[in-house]
Amino acid sequence: MAPKMLDGSLLSLLTGKYGAAVEVQETAHGPIIIVAADKLLEVLSFVKSDNSFALDMLCNLTAAEYPEYYEAVYHFYSYNLKHNATFKARCPKERPEVPSVAALWPSADFQEREAYDLLGVIFTGHPNLKRIMLPDDFDGHPLRKDYQLPSQQAR
Repeated sequence: MAPKMLDGSLLSLLTGKYGAAVEVQETAHGPIIIVAADKLLEVLSFVKSDNSFALDMLCNLTAAEYPEYYEAVYHFYSYNLKHNATFKARCPKERPEVPSVAALWPSADFQEREAYDLLGVIFTGHPNLKRIMLPDDFDGHPLRKDYQLPSQQAR
C-alpha cells in the first residue's frame, strides 16, 4: 500500500500555527507545503518532533531553478504514521540561500552539498558546505539555466 499524504486537519494545523509563513498548494499528487525561508527551520523542526506529523525521515532533498527564484524541495516520510509530505522553500535569485536542515536530519548533509555544487543554492549553517561532485576549482554551477560550457564562454 502506498503511503498517504498529510490530511487536511494536519495542513490546517500548520497554517493555523504559522499563518502566512506556510502556504498549501494542492496538486494532482497531493499537497505541497511552501514555507517562508526564514521560518523553514522552525516549521521543519516542528513537523519532525510533533507526534501528529512525526516526519522522521528525510527521503530526498533537492533544488530547482525558476525564472524568478530558486526552490529547495524536501520529501519526508513518517515511519510510525505511514504518511509522507513535500515541503518547499523559495529564495531569490540574487541571494539563493535557505537554512541548512543537516542538524535535524543528518542525511541532508550530502544532499545539500549536491544542490549547492550543481545549482549554487547556499544552505546557511551547513557544517561543511563545499563541492561534492565537481572539483573545488570548477567555475560556476552547471545546472543553472544561465551556465555556459567552457567552449561556449567568451574568451
